Amino acid sequence: MANTSNRTLRLLSLLQSHRYWPGAELAERLDVSQRTLRRDVDRLRELGYPVEARRGVDGGYQLAAGAALPPLVIDDEEAVALAVGLQAAAQGPVDGIAEPSLRVLAKIVQVMPGRLRRRVEALRAMTVTGGWGGPARTDVDPDVLTSVALACRDTERLRFAYTAADGRRTERHVEPLRLVSLGRRWYLVAYDLDRADWRNLRVDRIADPAGTGARFRPRELPAADAAEFVRARLDAVPRSHRVEVLVDAPAAAVRERIGRWAAAEEAGPGRCRVRFTSDSLDWAALAVGAIGADFRVVHPPELVDLLRDWADRFHRASSVPPGRLTRAPVTSAGRTGRPDRR
Repeated sequence: MANTSNRTLRLLSLLQSHRYWPGAELAERLDVSQRTLRRDVDRLRELGYPVEARRGVDGGYQLAAGAALPPLVIDDEEAVALAVGLQAAAQGPVDGIAEPSLRVLAKIVQVMPGRLRRRVEALRAMTVTGGWGGPARTDVDPDVLTSVALACRDTERLRFAYTAADGRRTERHVEPLRLVSLGRRWYLVAYDLDRADWRNLRVDRIADPAGTGARFRPRELPAADAAEFVRARLDAVPRSHRVEVLVDAPAAAVRERIGRWAAAEEAGPGRCRVRFTSDSLDWAALAVGAIGADFRVVHPPELVDLLRDWADRFHRASSVPPGRLTRAPVTSAGRTGRPDRR
């Protein structure tokens, strides 16, 4: 059985992770009797935690909302994940979030044990924000992210398994340079020793990173910075359609709506030019429609045809009285069939 202090902390952690615990299940998780559990709950109450109890056969315990936020008990992985999430929030586009996120992050890092502080500070120092709106996703394994950040900071060669987009798994031996948060993803910019070339590698596809102990002198990156390198590589990926539209709205307003996956630049008073690539014209139509402003398609002409088809379909749908909707024939391409007008 764990000592009293450790057991009390374990009880607090369980109560914080679950809204309600049946008493018998909670005692079993702690490997104590119901009587000992009641004493531990009383000890938490003495420390200021509002623990509510429900009596009876199905009785149990839960933390109530208190007048003040009590100290939280989190493990190492949760602490790193919290720091990563706050770092992402500080880079996000939501007004009023960045500064409080940085303040909380500074407080958390200050009270972290040395082993965790070293990992989180390495992540903060080695991350470059690439723009394109929105913070990077936080579903990347925090251990992988911080291990890579440490290797970047310490200029230590790194080995790991990497899964490509087609599912093929390869072993990589690299000299890591920087982490880049771009387009809601994390990328590692590194020199691949086996391929003798620079690579941008998605961190969510990296597994089991391990430092080799071998230090290196950083090579010259063929770009102004790591973020520009990743953007250039992503832009070079072949896409089915390159879309360009003129929008009757300021570029700043458009970026707030679709800045995660499109570039908007001013094109005159109250007007901007929007460019992006897409594998699907249907998705492109949804994207420009989500802007919420009038626009004119510059390229490709196929998008104009699709929008006309959608406009006809939406007009028919809006003009049908309730209860009179009929199903139109659908072609093999998934669009509504219309008579040949030739």
